[in-house]
Amino acid sequence: MKTTSPTSLTPLQPTDRIHSLDIMRGIVLFGILLMNIHMMGLANAYSDPTVSGGSTGWDLYTWMVTNMLFEGTMRALFSLLFGVGMYILLDRLEKKGAGLKAADIYFRRLLWLLVFGLIHGYILLWTGEILYNYALMGFLVYSFRHMSPKKLISIAILLMAFGAAWSYIDYEKDVKFMADVEQVSQYKAEGKVLTDELKEASLKWDKIQSKRSPEAVAKFNSNMREGYFDLVAFLAPINRDYNQHDPYRWDVWDVLSMMLIGIAFFKLKILSANKSYLFYGMMVFIGYLIGLSVNYFETMHIVNQDFSLLSYSKSNITYDLGRLPTAIGHIGLILIFCKLPILKWLKNALSSVGKMALTNYVMHSVFAMFIFTGVGFGLFGTFFRHELLYIVFVIWIFQLILSPIWMKYFHFGPLEWIWRNLSYQKRHPLKKVRVEAKNTIHPARGNLEKQL
Repeated sequence: MKTTSPTSLTPLQPTDRIHSLDIMRGIVLFGILLMNIHMMGLANAYSDPTVSGGSTGWDLYTWMVTNMLFEGTMRALFSLLFGVGMYILLDRLEKKGAGLKAADIYFRRLLWLLVFGLIHGYILLWTGEILYNYALMGFLVYSFRHMSPKKLISIAILLMAFGAAWSYIDYEKDVKFMADVEQVSQYKAEGKVLTDELKEASLKWDKIQSKRSPEAVAKFNSNMREGYFDLVAFLAPINRDYNQHDPYRWDVWDVLSMMLIGIAFFKLKILSANKSYLFYGMMVFIGYLIGLSVNYFETMHIVNQDFSLLSYSKSNITYDLGRLPTAIGHIGLILIFCKLPILKWLKNALSSVGKMALTNYVMHSVFAMFIFTGVGFGLFGTFFRHELLYIVFVIWIFQLILSPIWMKYFHFGPLEWIWRNLSYQKRHPLKKVRVEAKNTIHPARGNLEKQL
């Protein structure tokens, strides 16, 4: 039986990394910020621009473009890449004969990611954080790692179909609910006494409307501009609700499904940019043809229905039918970019961003905390939706400059280094050591000596 010493179980070395995955990770990380910024800087306006941040002119166009191209797809690709990363970790350890040690490292890595997620949400004040959810779904990924690509994709599609069925059931409930709301208005106009069922519908509708009211938005804005400890107390219940609700309602068919597809695509050698231009071109064409068609229908339906509750509820049914093909189109386009012999400097910069994705992801939240909340400048709720994009572009440029500089001198990003040390229970070197030759040999003479 082959044995491996604990000291040989080390993190992925720079020479072992897949360049296309790092580039994709950097691009997707920027796309995540493009979506998250609306939740970071505006009250209850991530999905619905009519609540705050503007819903006309450039603000409406901003919402439409991001909703069609990036909503759900960036999270899908981030999930896909996470699944690939965890699979590569396990596969490499198992090929080294790590045995149960591989599972030990894998699950310890996820446990620490879960802790990071709780810190990220409750201490760094980001209610939209995803690390906690990834850790939970990562525990499930372990059991699927040896399945064939065909089985992985089939299970992922089955999960998405189950999610669509749940959304359809919710839509039917919402149709009934809105019918009750209309009946409440009719009863009140006619002076009739409401039944218990209508009273419940009336209270629920009032609660929904109160969250959208200018008064509620103003109060939310004011709370976000308070000091740090007041913010912790204000946001903790929101974080708790997300952590309790999202894993069972959304994450299994939203996050886990894409992790499985990521592993399947990696096994099929799609993500390493080794396929032909024609192959990736077909991914782009077919993916965008289906995905953007569905997304356009959903977006225009919501706009034409004046952002009604039912319009959102109905669009949830076909959400993955638009999200998955669009994400596949994005993958094809990114990998064509990776293959093309152009913009090498940009690829290297994006690769560096991707290599320290955890650090850069958390950095987004730190920037947001100081820009928007009372911890810093307290600018929450003061920007229009399209103006938030200027902040996004500045952060992109900053990380495109900082990440390559950092990776020039260090093996890992700061948080990646801490995460690896905790996962392997061993301190790994962070700073790169420059090895300078003591004796300088003339190139020609050196070649001649080798020949001799």
